Amino acid sequence: MSQIVTTDNSNKQIDSESDLLNLQKIADIKIGNLKSSDNRNLLVFPRDLNQHGDRIGDSNIITLRDNNIATGNIMGFVGINDTQIDIRSRFAQDDADDYFLHYMLQRVFAINLFDIKHTTTREQIIDFLLYLFPHFLRKALAQGVFKKYQRFEHNDANVRGPIDVARHIRMNTPFRGTVAYTTREHSYDNHLTQLIRHTIEYIKAKPRGRVILSNDSEVKKDIAQIVAATPTYNVRDRSKIVNLNLRSVNHPYYSAYTGLQRLCMQILRHESLKYGQENDKIYGILFDGAWLWEEYLATVLESADFKHPQNKESKGGIKMFDKPEVEDLFDRNSRRLYPDFWKNDFIIDAKYKHLEKGVRREDLYQVVTYMHCMKARHGGFLYPVDHQEKTNNYQLANDGGLMHIIGMKVQHDATSFVDYVSLMKTEEQNLTNEIKDMNPQ
Repeated sequence: MSQIVTTDNSNKQIDSESDLLNLQKIADIKIGNLKSSDNRNLLVFPRDLNQHGDRIGDSNIITLRDNNIATGNIMGFVGINDTQIDIRSRFAQDDADDYFLHYMLQRVFAINLFDIKHTTTREQIIDFLLYLFPHFLRKALAQGVFKKYQRFEHNDANVRGPIDVARHIRMNTPFRGTVAYTTREHSYDNHLTQLIRHTIEYIKAKPRGRVILSNDSEVKKDIAQIVAATPTYNVRDRSKIVNLNLRSVNHPYYSAYTGLQRLCMQILRHESLKYGQENDKIYGILFDGAWLWEEYLATVLESADFKHPQNKESKGGIKMFDKPEVEDLFDRNSRRLYPDFWKNDFIIDAKYKHLEKGVRREDLYQVVTYMHCMKARHGGFLYPVDHQEKTNNYQLANDGGLMHIIGMKVQHDATSFVDYVSLMKTEEQNLTNEIKDMNPQ
């Protein structure tokens, strides 16, 4: 296995001809196209590739020019054949753990872990998958426990289905008053809930597994539902259960179970995820840095009373027109505004990209539009920096308000993850205090 380590928004020279041949199979191809093909072992976040404004589905994992690979906002692990790329956040220091990526994932997926030691890339892949499991489980169980028709064999006097003649002769000769028959019934105890149960038991056996599964009361309730639904669980059946789940479940009433099933399969078949045994199949787990940064900031700015609209669910948007009947004259997508964060007199747009050299015209016009429609005096951009945080303030023409370019410092001097969490908590408090000082409302 050849491992290439790089960071987001960077360039790296590749010298190995074998690696270059493998990388050509994923370079300059949109993630949406990779996901639409048969690459079952490739997980991408956000799950809806068009959910975020930066449209991760239209992004490339890497671009390849001559012997040089360039990365964008995509982070995570991806491999093909015997070549694997570890794309860390640009705030990771040399060979040290990528504390920033771990920290954002834990905040976004509500996992509290404080013991991250230096691990190999392959071990980190499994770590990331384990972090995601409670989130996927909760989404799925919100649709109810998965039910499926199961075939049951009976041998009693209360016949309720077709008689199984061969089994009846075998079991009831000479006749003793019972009949062998089969029934087909809806059951919670099926191949998919068994897969979830096996995944739960697998995670429990991992060093940090019990912490992940006992993170909060909701996770405990979710696990209790699966345990209650799978009374026939037997650890020795794990291989059989995995084989029964090789085909993806697609059910209109249980749509969230498709992603959960895929995650469980990747956790339980971690060897195939780590080593990519299928030729030319892409495997790994990828995160859109812009999406992850925005979702992380949502957990920080909540304490400062900022709202975080959800465009996909049409929640939290702001009306663009006073009268509802006017909306019919315009395109449906233009009727509501969905700033990343807003409250009272303040609009914030989250940007993971570098803003040291300026803001794109389209981004600037978007925030100014939000400010105008909401009569907000303050608007700005919030992005991560690896140096001392700094805010630049600019007065808009005609007393149009203040535009802020806010850099939040991402720590990288920590000696342990516990230390890192403490330093980041301080930076988060500094950020919310600074924003409150800008707009005391």
